[in-house]
Amino acid sequence: MSQSPKPRGLGRGLSALLGDDEVAATVAPAPPTAEVTPPAARAAPVRAPLTLPIGQLRAGRMQPRTTFEDMDALVDSVKEFGLLQPILVRPVAGQADSYEIVAGERRWRAAQKAQLHEVPVVVRTMGDQDALQLGLIENLQRADLTAVDEALGYRRLSDEFKQTQEDIARTVGKSRPHVANTVRLLDLPGAVQEMIRRSELSAGQARALIGLPDPLAVAQRAIDEKLTARDLERLGGELKPKAKGGRPKTTAPSTAKSADTKALEKRIEEALGLKADLQLRGLGEQSLLTLEIRDFDQLDTVVERLTRR
Repeated sequence: MSQSPKPRGLGRGLSALLGDDEVAATVAPAPPTAEVTPPAARAAPVRAPLTLPIGQLRAGRMQPRTTFEDMDALVDSVKEFGLLQPILVRPVAGQADSYEIVAGERRWRAAQKAQLHEVPVVVRTMGDQDALQLGLIENLQRADLTAVDEALGYRRLSDEFKQTQEDIARTVGKSRPHVANTVRLLDLPGAVQEMIRRSELSAGQARALIGLPDPLAVAQRAIDEKLTARDLERLGGELKPKAKGGRPKTTAPSTAKSADTKALEKRIEEALGLKADLQLRGLGEQSLLTLEIRDFDQLDTVVERLTRR
């Protein structure tokens, strides 16, 4: 019997912050034809959904999403069926009957357009860090958060709450390199970031533009000529080595390494027990990893660890 794939660790992050009942209530897709059990016939969850006037809710300050588009289908669904999932909110300090949305702002906006007067909610008291993490997790599970908004969320966790990339990766269920490479998109010009938001460029295409002399011009060329991420990596390899006079540089590449690169080298060395050297090649995300192997016994050990299943 086949099983549906599980989210990559995202549920664990939510469970740690909310508890299993609230995870199911706020982010697990509800079966559209599921039969509703009368309240008296079932046990109430730890924090059962409530119903609040829609005017008592406000947009969340820690919301990672910056655009709310293509909502017509959701609005039509809300008009016909109502909200099938409650909105996760937290009380606004010092203001009675006022709640800030943590997860579900898109559904709240759709409910407003559908002219609903009340919406189901789960009320949870939490700090800004948990609110930002939960907002990220919910949007990532729904797979419609732009890569730029995802990067901005990671940067806020790092800058405002001093979380390391390892911490962020563990919370949202992504790999640390994914977090690092996503944050690097914020090094691109604002115009290129807008192209990503509008889905004119994919995250893979955009990463291949990082470090190019004129990423905006190359981005526009990628759109006009429908270049793939691999095409852009090859193009980047042609553009980056050229000096001002148009001739290839003959100097060796810089040996300066970022803290992230050094941390990766250390992890590899600890895992394999070998001296490791990791060099970014400057072609998109291509890297060169060199391991110092003393003899064939060490080589056999490395092969065994790399091929272990």
